[in-house]
Amino acid sequence: MFTGNTSVTLYGELARAAADNGDQVFLRDSGTLTFAELRERADSVAGALAARGVGAGDRIAVATTNRREWVELLFASARLGAIMVSLNVRYRDTELTYMLTQSGAKIVVTERSDGDVDFTDLYARVIPLVPSLGHVVYLDTSIRLEEAIVHDASVASIPASNPVDDPASTAVILYTSGTTGSPKGAVLTHRSLLAAAAGEVERIGFSAQDRMLATMPFNHVGGLTCTLLSALLARGQVVLHPAFSPTAVVNALTNDDITIFAGVPMMWKLILATLGEGRTLSGLRVAIVGGSNAEPTMCQEIRRAGPTVRLVNLYGMTEFSGPCLMSELDDDLETISTTLGTALDGVETRVVDFDGGIVDGEGDGELQVRGAAAAAGYWDQAMATADTFRPGGWVATGDIVARTGTGHFRFRGRLKEMFIQGGYNVYPVEVENVLTSHQAVVAAAGIGISDTLKGEIGHYFVTIVDGSAITADTLIEYCAGRLANYKVPVAITIVDKLPTTPGGKIGKADLRKLAAVQSSQLD
Repeated sequence: MFTGNTSVTLYGELARAAADNGDQVFLRDSGTLTFAELRERADSVAGALAARGVGAGDRIAVATTNRREWVELLFASARLGAIMVSLNVRYRDTELTYMLTQSGAKIVVTERSDGDVDFTDLYARVIPLVPSLGHVVYLDTSIRLEEAIVHDASVASIPASNPVDDPASTAVILYTSGTTGSPKGAVLTHRSLLAAAAGEVERIGFSAQDRMLATMPFNHVGGLTCTLLSALLARGQVVLHPAFSPTAVVNALTNDDITIFAGVPMMWKLILATLGEGRTLSGLRVAIVGGSNAEPTMCQEIRRAGPTVRLVNLYGMTEFSGPCLMSELDDDLETISTTLGTALDGVETRVVDFDGGIVDGEGDGELQVRGAAAAAGYWDQAMATADTFRPGGWVATGDIVARTGTGHFRFRGRLKEMFIQGGYNVYPVEVENVLTSHQAVVAAAGIGISDTLKGEIGHYFVTIVDGSAITADTLIEYCAGRLANYKVPVAITIVDKLPTTPGGKIGKADLRKLAAVQSSQLD
């Protein structure tokens, strides 16, 4: 089991698992795959990639759902010293063209279709626009992955050479959501990924007896680090679900032997709504809420559904390869729902004020983190790297926090989401928590918009329970009784659903567009 030694690669850690726990099941879908079998599969796929001319430093793009072929490719790439460019299967022409070109991908492995989208047609449009791209591999359930990779008469699979053993080298390029400007490819090394996963394993006591449901996409650190690699280090088991489905997840959590589940707040809300009467989460050992603010009301509902479940808030970021802060297992519900947790082992933290000074005590400032889990910058983007990856190894998170006397961190809001209304700083998350405490509100998200009188004002978007007749004016009145007047929303729009990013977070850039459209209609 991984104990903090960062002198191995991802493939090296798999090889250790295969040697020590070879017959133990690691992946479970419609069948099973042991650690030893996965190593054999990775070796075979590595040979096929080598036959295609893939070697150390080459980029292999992968755009699939959570399936065993994705995992085989990760470890096959690691064996060769190649770099996986992990893409979301929901990406389309513009996003794929940019990311494949920016990363210099040599091969892309993808599904044949996604819903009604035919990827063979899509890539016929994309390939001429990406000079580096030499081959597209379409997954076919009738043949093995290595056969799909070498699927023409001129190429034959070859034995893979000795594994590349450089933990400091790049393992994965993972693109951020790109809320402002173009997405940036975070450079995640073998060492940074294993260090981040090890912090989670230690915090929640992840063991070989645990089984974790994988619904967070593998192209997100929630799926890659917090699920797949954490289970690898713990020698636990991963149950693969191709994508998130509330009904499928509830069935798995109530009928299967799942002990750990991690999801973003939107997933948890859908799970709780689907759970219904008579079914509980009593089989879970650990329930993890990650990706954004864990609303107090939602945490209370999770606790009611599983009174014995250890509820954990997880704060992480792509630029730190995964988790930075997590709740302590013995934290009470109030602490879990009002803080991000404490720093994981190996993670240093500091709070920096708006003038660049270090904040002592409980004042507000930007959270910065440092440790072995830090990414090695952004791929081929020096200016963006310098903006986030600061001197001394510090990574600027862009999130405003306050440290409590117990070492927990309270989340104030995103630095770029904070707005100033009439001279006062407003953090939307605080207002969102009040809105979601109303029994008629399912979810809420707010932004600051320009105002000629106050500079900026708060515009919030909410979804409500089916059949509710609640109005925006009633919700504004509700907030007025619970917040300082400068925090009270000036505008609330009730919508059918909130836009989300590929990683499952609320798409606030899309909300800004929607607010702009509404504003133009009023002019």
